[in-house]
Amino acid sequence: MTSIRILITDDHAIVREGLRGLIELEPEMEVCAEAENGKEAIELLKIHKPDVLLLDLIMPVMGGLETIHEVNSLNLDTKILVLTSYAEDEHIFSSIKAGALGYLLKDTSPQQLLQSIREVAKGESSLHPMVARRLIQELSQPADDQSKPLSKDPLSARELDVIKLVARGMSNQEISSSLNVSERTVRNHVSTILNKLHLANRTQAALYALREGIAPLTPATPPSRS
Repeated sequence: MTSIRILITDDHAIVREGLRGLIELEPEMEVCAEAENGKEAIELLKIHKPDVLLLDLIMPVMGGLETIHEVNSLNLDTKILVLTSYAEDEHIFSSIKAGALGYLLKDTSPQQLLQSIREVAKGESSLHPMVARRLIQELSQPADDQSKPLSKDPLSARELDVIKLVARGMSNQEISSSLNVSERTVRNHVSTILNKLHLANRTQAALYALREGIAPLTPATPPSRS
């Protein structure tokens, strides 16, 4: 089994130690490095190329939001999961818009954190329930046309099917089973959707689908994982 390699970035040593202790109890996860600010994280990312960057937002030298932008400029395959105490809209929306796949608060349970790491490592979104509610509330408001992605290419019927299921939080494997197509086909559809809509990741695609009424704002029953 291939391990999920994680870089922990937080300016509090006790938090880093606690996270390392939790993560390293999982046989399929390993902490490849730790950083106490974004600047250190960027240098360690270049060396270790982790699967997941577990990132605090408010840190000295370089904060989390600036770090997200820097990570994107490196064109690495590292996925970003924000873990913070801050639930203000400006932090949530800015982080997701910048490219974070997940946003958790530090009151998240250990098991939920571990599950979120697994989801984000697979390229799936993972949001704290409070964060998800804030986003849905924001999406319920009339959208400014300038805030919408510009797209000259409308989504095809199959792409609309895929983005609806992405908005429900379904993985590529679950979408594949639901639509009776291969996972590779699903990945290709998701990539095309992101390119057409000028979006960075699945989280942004899900939010777009909710805002545009492609998928319902009311939470759907999660698919069975049995």
